[in-house]
Amino acid sequence: MAKRDDAIRSVVNLKRAARSAGKVESVLAKAVGPLSKKGFPYRKPNVPRGVIVPREPTNLGADYDTAWARKYPARLGRVLWVQGPMRLLTKAVAAPTVKGADRLADLRNRDNPPPLIFTPNHHSHLDTPLSIYAIPEPWRHKLIVAAAADYFFTTKAKGGAAALALNALPIDRDSTGRKSADQIRDLMADGWSLLIYPEGGRSPDGWGQEFKGGAAYLSSRTGAAVVPMFIDGSGPIFGKGMKRPKPGRTTVVFGTPLRPAPDENTRRFNARIEAAVALLGDESLTDYWTSRRNAAVGANPKLTGPAYNGWRRHWALSERRELGDMGIRRRQKRRWPDLG
Repeated sequence: MAKRDDAIRSVVNLKRAARSAGKVESVLAKAVGPLSKKGFPYRKPNVPRGVIVPREPTNLGADYDTAWARKYPARLGRVLWVQGPMRLLTKAVAAPTVKGADRLADLRNRDNPPPLIFTPNHHSHLDTPLSIYAIPEPWRHKLIVAAAADYFFTTKAKGGAAALALNALPIDRDSTGRKSADQIRDLMADGWSLLIYPEGGRSPDGWGQEFKGGAAYLSSRTGAAVVPMFIDGSGPIFGKGMKRPKPGRTTVVFGTPLRPAPDENTRRFNARIEAAVALLGDESLTDYWTSRRNAAVGANPKLTGPAYNGWRRHWALSERRELGDMGIRRRQKRRWPDLG
């Protein structure tokens, strides 16, 4: 009986609270009602027909200011986050294996290592923590991440978190605008390196997408070398559309730094970057010698996968994943060259 009486009292109290809220709402409506019928300055002025009102300036999207995230207090907090919790979480969820970092040794051993542009494939939100985990010093502690302005900087809270945790810089994923290019050029002149995804966004179906020319253009604009990267295994762990990660294993492979030739335009250089990332993808599934032998005859598997659609495309993707770290890796039959 006591529980029943308590339940009845709760219902009665809720009804009283609802009636009180309704009375307050009606009082406010009566007070604001006369003002709503009046015009300017209580309401926005009417705009004559044919007059185009310029948009109010916004500080979101590509206009979000991230300069504060590169100042000392924010950098100190980011170092603690990157080297501590984020590194431990990345290792626990993705168990990354890093290969090819020795291909950057010549640049790393210089007195003043130059800034670089890192261009990994993109299948998961894990790709950025994995890249930061794998990129060696001295570039890791001074790295900016090119992030989609229409995804990560739609609100102040979201943009602030991305800028603070990852040193993200908003860019237009469809095209590299002059404002973004000038900002990146100035930052790289100050010693900052860049992590950018040439695909523009995460893979929608597990296969890669064609590269856009942003990285090639920025390399030509800044003079920085492009370091191709391939990340294997991040899609099945936390791909697009997944609500929670499924722990697994990943591999991050670095390639030899690339520079545009004197007579090479952005389109051709971009194609060469994509081919270099595809080569690393073949290397991660086979071995160094097999991938180079395939490259010599133009037989490296494309990042975009087979041309056909439907179940055959998904079947080919499952076979590819069985060779990588997410499946049971098969032992490759290596054929070493006959050196006589």
